[in-house]
Amino acid sequence: MQDHSPEFSLEITPAKVVHVIFQAREGDLASAELRDFIGGLNEDEKAHLTAIAWVGRGAFEPEEYLEAVDTAYREATTPTEDYLMGMPHLAENLEAGLDALGVDVSGEEEDFL
Repeated sequence: MQDHSPEFSLEITPAKVVHVIFQAREGDLASAELRDFIGGLNEDEKAHLTAIAWVGRGAFEPEEYLEAVDTAYREATTPTEDYLMGMPHLAENLEAGLDALGVDVSGEEEDFL
């Protein structure tokens, strides 16, 4: 398997991001599980998950990813799970963010199919 890793370090595994995407797609059926899963992430993972979503919705460019992470740390005034679950199109934003950042999740997606 070739390494198509971005030029920075994600502090959350692509598998965890894919897990959030699949649970977010389930809507109300998985909302309690999604809330618990995001709430159980460490602070670094929460900041990176938020930054990926921001890149995906266009609030930051891919080359501004580290700035997005710093902003996520600074602006974390509500629980991350509340913030992200209130974000319209969370799954799509995360998918677009991973894609924009060049993170290949094809292997992780197969685990959920």
